Amino acid sequence: MQHLVVRHAEPSDAKTVAAMIEEIERYYGTTTIQPFEERLAQVEVALFGTPPLAYCLLAVADGEVVGLAAYSFLWPAAGSTHSLFLKELYVRPDERRLGTGTRLMREMQAIAAARPGCSRVEWMTDRDNADARAFYRRLGFEEFEGKVNYRVTSAVPDQLG
Repeated sequence: MQHLVVRHAEPSDAKTVAAMIEEIERYYGTTTIQPFEERLAQVEVALFGTPPLAYCLLAVADGEVVGLAAYSFLWPAAGSTHSLFLKELYVRPDERRLGTGTRLMREMQAIAAARPGCSRVEWMTDRDNADARAFYRRLGFEEFEGKVNYRVTSAVPDQLG
């Protein structure tokens, strides 16, 4: 049985996080991979800048990073409260079904519960990601059908005139 530790990423973990992001991109089929040095610089700014834009938990089993959970806080959520938004939950394929994902989700709930004014944890998964949807159902989470997601690039859109 492996010894699993879940902890926040530290500046010395930036290269590991940047490598994991590439692994995640490849897992989801991305063919155009950002150069490592660019990705590393963005990780350093996002996680360790002032103020940080996001936070990252690492799941470490027997000294090796086997998963991560990247999150940030959104305001407003319900009324004037805020929510913890889980942007990415990833466990390496050969480490799945060992409790790592469950542990990361429980840590997300604990972080939200410990933060005054945080009313909920929110996340998304692709509709065609049957494994992720089954994982969340096993944990007792119900799908929320109330919102439609939109996404545009950060470039100034021409259609807004």
